[in-house]
Parts: sequence; structure tokens; C-alpha cells
Amino acid sequence: MYPFLKGHGTENDFVLLPDPDGAVHGELTPERVRALCDRRAGIGGDGVLRVIRTAAVGAAGLGQDAEWFMDYRNADGSVSEMCGNGVRVFGRHLAEQGLVDPIRPVPVATRAGVKVLTFAGGAVDGEITVDMGTPKVLEETTVAVGERSWPALHVDMGNPHAVAFVDDLADAGPLLDAPDHDPAVYPAGVNVEFVVRRAAGHVAMRVHERGSGETRSCGTGACAVMVASALADGAARDTAYRVDLPGGTLRITWTADDRILMSGPAVVLAEGVTGL
Repeated sequence: MYPFLKGHGTENDFVLLPDPDGAVHGELTPERVRALCDRRAGIGGDGVLRVIRTAAVGAAGLGQDAEWFMDYRNADGSVSEMCGNGVRVFGRHLAEQGLVDPIRPVPVATRAGVKVLTFAGGAVDGEITVDMGTPKVLEETTVAVGERSWPALHVDMGNPHAVAFVDDLADAGPLLDAPDHDPAVYPAGVNVEFVVRRAAGHVAMRVHERGSGETRSCGTGACAVMVASALADGAARDTAYRVDLPGGTLRITWTADDRILMSGPAVVLAEGVTGL
């Protein structure tokens, strides 16, 4: 038996495993991750966040200035570079447990580099803003669902995204399977976002996340959508975009110094023990 917590960011939900010194879990196997994320036979979640000190991971380059490392796994057990909603939930847990001081910026190491979290007003329970780093805008590509296809922009937010603008979010269908994409462009799979414009600086989206399926929200996906939207709109830097997702709303800003800032809520809502 070992402890777990359950949390979500705009209804993108996660199982958190406190393992500060790497003594609890050893190898976090794909089988265990799948069991934890199973919504009928397990706890249920879009992924697993192992909360571990960077020093305990024993891998170079994860962020020497960050005490904590977010070891993130998709619901299918695969390892992922980054999770934007997950890192806010991760930070909320650290602050609530007194493991970090929310008055100061909090660096968190991830496989996509160090992300710095800022707690609104220095409050443990306030909105959290994450510096997601510099986006990489890559080539134009294509995604398809069934007989329909759309041009898409390849945006890298530490993990790969294909952003497609559609006339209606229902055009993407049920998203039970991963949309078709070019394996030469995305050899390790891709997160696919379907986007509609609502107003100036305001878009809505759906997403199919590799390894998890359609989710209620995707933080890195919302950042990629903002980048693609700002480029298409010719928006000035430091313009804030509202991105509506099925599970809530995120605010994304592309700063003058080429950083993406993502702001939104995060909640840790339950804790317990499991033997999965």
C-alpha cells in the first residue's frame, strides 16, 4: 500500500504519487500507470505525476536549480516530456504541503526543461502562471479524421502539437482514435488540437492527446493553439488570448521576449492509499 492524491487542472485529471526520495515506487512501470489511470478498475486519470526530488532521479540535465522533478506518464503508461495542466497541479500539491514557498517563483524540472511557476498573490490556493518557455514553430502539415483532412501547424511546446483550424469543433468527430498524421513529421506521435475562433483574442478547442485520447483540457495544447492563433491573426506580442476547453478556460500570453505564459486553476481534491 502506498499514498496517492487526485487532482485536476481545467478537468485534465491526474493521479499524484508522492515519492520525494525515490524510495516508494522504484520503477514506475507502464502496467502500474495503466492500472492507476483505469477509470473503472483504478483511480482514474489522464496521467500520473510522480512527485520526486530532482536529486533522487539521478539523471543529468533535468534542472540543477529545481529541487522537484515532475515525472509524468500518460494514461497508457508511456513517458511524456511535459504536461501544462499537470505542472500546475504538481505545484499546487507542493505548496499545500509546505514543500515550496508560493511567495517566490517555484522552478519545477521536467523532461522538457525547467518550468517556473508563479502563484497569484503568493497565495497557496490562487491561480498559477507557468512560464512554458519559448515555442518552436515548425512546418505546415496535415491531419485527418476519417474522410476529412485539414492543414495544421506543427508547434513544439517541449512536446509535439498539430494545430488545425476548423469550422465547427464537432467536425473532428468523437476523437476515439488518434487523428491521422504524417509519421515522418511526428515519429513519436502527436497531440492534435482542433480550433475555432470565438472573437478577437478568444478561441475554443478540442484535443486528442497521444497516449491518453481526447481529454477535457491540455495545457501545452492550449499554448500551441495560442501560438498558431496569434500568428494567423497577426497579433502583437504581450496580447493575452482566452482559450476555452471542454473543462475550463486558460489564459495564454506570448511575451515580447518570446516566452509563453499560461495561467489557470489547479485543484488537489482527494487523497488516499492504494495497492495498485
